[in-house]
Amino acid sequence: MKDKKKVLLLGPAHPFRGGIADTQNYLAQNLNTLGHETHIYTFTTQYPKLLFPGKTQFSEEKAPDHLTIKRNIHSFNPLNWIEVAQSINRLKPDYVIFRYWTPYLAPCWYGIAQKINKTIKKIGLVDNWIPHEINFWDKTLTRMFSSQMDGFASLSTAVGDEISSDKPGLPIWKGFHPIADKLPQAISKEKARKALSWPQDKKIVLFFGLIRKYKGLNLLIEAFSQAPLNDSGVILAIVGEAYEPSEKYTQLIQKYKLSERVICDFNYANTQKSTLVFCASDVIAQTYVSATQSGVTPLAYHYKTPLLVSDLPGLKTPILEDHTGMVTKTDPKKIAESIQKILRDEMRSNFQNSFQKVEKKYSWKSFGQSLMSFMANL
Repeated sequence: MKDKKKVLLLGPAHPFRGGIADTQNYLAQNLNTLGHETHIYTFTTQYPKLLFPGKTQFSEEKAPDHLTIKRNIHSFNPLNWIEVAQSINRLKPDYVIFRYWTPYLAPCWYGIAQKINKTIKKIGLVDNWIPHEINFWDKTLTRMFSSQMDGFASLSTAVGDEISSDKPGLPIWKGFHPIADKLPQAISKEKARKALSWPQDKKIVLFFGLIRKYKGLNLLIEAFSQAPLNDSGVILAIVGEAYEPSEKYTQLIQKYKLSERVICDFNYANTQKSTLVFCASDVIAQTYVSATQSGVTPLAYHYKTPLLVSDLPGLKTPILEDHTGMVTKTDPKKIAESIQKILRDEMRSNFQNSFQKVEKKYSWKSFGQSLMSFMANL
């Protein structure tokens, strides 16, 4: 291939779990498919145990096919950063892509990047430019990281706009969050609910993913106590590991007398479980109070499940453009009214037609081609 390039991705990848690790794997596989030579460096140690709020950082699923993944990065050992930079210089990639979603990693990426040969282009692939939970040192750390980058790429226009506002004049590609093309195919709602032991005769709204304060699960729970949902029989399913005390939410469920209408599964959902819950649900609810994008959205697109999202640029833009769901204010009463509306059968038929039209729009192939084109012009 005439334009074959050597690309190195830095960040979480298998055996680490989570949406960012999954997308690193998908991106590497896609760049390989496009004919490039792709490598991944991931962590030996990502977070100290004291700073990680979940049960485990590691996936139980098998390693992705045909990937070269090397575990050699220690996120808080400066001596290791020198070794990693030396390894990168020996590899001689054309591009190094630093995955950036938290200021915690800024010193590590800075320590590695400043020791990489100047002939190697350095790109920040940014999930979050402004953290959901803000600290006074965030801007300083992000400035440290960005000082070493030749350009930036994002997975949403909202994040790209934040970078542009903060770093005017720097090259930025405002991308999108692709739909995974290696996920299991959808199954029938009846079969999925049977596997989960969920009721077959009820409408079910799904809240999915890691549970953190900014995701507004408390608002969604309260919405189920509001008219017209309060006596509708609609079920709320909560599926995801809690990164804060789960009692906060079980107490709300008890307070609003919703125990018989809320399914709680406070466990991390692997690929198989994700397939089941998305196929079993009628609507995916993202009542976030802060967001610039979400990996839940492309999952819903893959399984063609309509979305109800908060009125935030990073969430609502694709939904409004693609007609794949509805937008709501982050008020329990408004959320309740919106859920009742989106569950109507005629609305669901319209959404299914919209999903069919946008399948190719968010492909990993398109993402990879656009990203490589952007980096080639740095």
